Amino acid sequence: MSALLRLLLVCAALLGLALPAQAHKSSDSYLQIDAGPAATKVRWDIALRDLDVALVLDADDDGRLTWGEVKTAWPRIEAYALPRLTLAGCALRPTGQALERRNDGAYAVLLLSADCVLTAQPAIGYTLFREVDPTHRGIARIQMAGQPLALALLDPSRGVTLQAGTATTAAADQPASAANAGPWGFLREGVHHILTGYDHVLFLLCLLLPSVMRRSPQGWQPVGKLSEAIWPVVGIVSAFTVAHSITLGLAALKIVSLPSAIIEPAIAVTIILAALDNVWPIFPVRRVVVTFLFGLIHGFGFAGVLAELNLPTADFAWALLQFNVGLELGQLMIVVGVTALLFALRQWPRYRPLVIRGGSFAALVIGLLWLIERTANVSILPM
Repeated sequence: MSALLRLLLVCAALLGLALPAQAHKSSDSYLQIDAGPAATKVRWDIALRDLDVALVLDADDDGRLTWGEVKTAWPRIEAYALPRLTLAGCALRPTGQALERRNDGAYAVLLLSADCVLTAQPAIGYTLFREVDPTHRGIARIQMAGQPLALALLDPSRGVTLQAGTATTAAADQPASAANAGPWGFLREGVHHILTGYDHVLFLLCLLLPSVMRRSPQGWQPVGKLSEAIWPVVGIVSAFTVAHSITLGLAALKIVSLPSAIIEPAIAVTIILAALDNVWPIFPVRRVVVTFLFGLIHGFGFAGVLAELNLPTADFAWALLQFNVGLELGQLMIVVGVTALLFALRQWPRYRPLVIRGGSFAALVIGLLWLIERTANVSILPM
């Protein structure tokens, strides 16, 4: 491999680290659709941080959302959101509004109703934030009288999801085509969540940068065989997987709950410390132990997708299993690709100064930016 090609690959990797410098928790909204015998009611929770990106709710641009600013923006919030959600055969109308603070921040709550009776799962048209955030997902909990609970993952890029149903209403029926979400939606969401969770990815990259080297009194030295790199990587990934699986389950079950104001900055701190350890050893224990402890923190960051759905035990267990398997599949994709690339680059004379030190310094800067950003997050003043 030529020196120029090596340099281009490393620059591309470092650029990739720098791009998502504004990353936060994955963007999700939550819908609860209750199809009763006489009408259909919908509760729609949308994160204010996401609405602020689309609508600029912070009128004075002081980095803080006040109740006055949100109250003034309610007509704009409804005007933006309502055209981006449809139920086939139902004409939704707003009936109320509220604010709710959750572990991951404050949410605008839109209460909707329709004079329609659903006889089957409806086609849901969903395009919220499609033009500003392609990673956004809606998570719908659908309860119909006399039918099992249904879950749907709503991808704005697809527009309409779920098998089209039938509805009776005073207005004319509104037919809609649909794509079946399939029985493995939360597995796909787990893959999506890890691949778009830039802070989790950056933490993994910090751990992997020195994986094809070994420390010696003379500094980092390249390993001789691929197996010498694989086994440490397996240990690190296994520790991270076990740890985040533990806290993901505990947090999603609401057995242990920590606010986002603690978890989000703590995740940024894990990145900073992992990057520092690549350049100046700071941990008195083996890295696999540190990875396990930090993985416990990252597990809380994964939990929000499932914790807000209030699912029955059996449905929750199945969704949690799928989601966790999806996380591991996405993680495996990252680890295999990155480890192969780093192993090919390990003999490059500039690997230590450019890849390990340069990559770690870039991660350190991004981690510091995230730490500052997350400790100065938007807040809602008391009403």
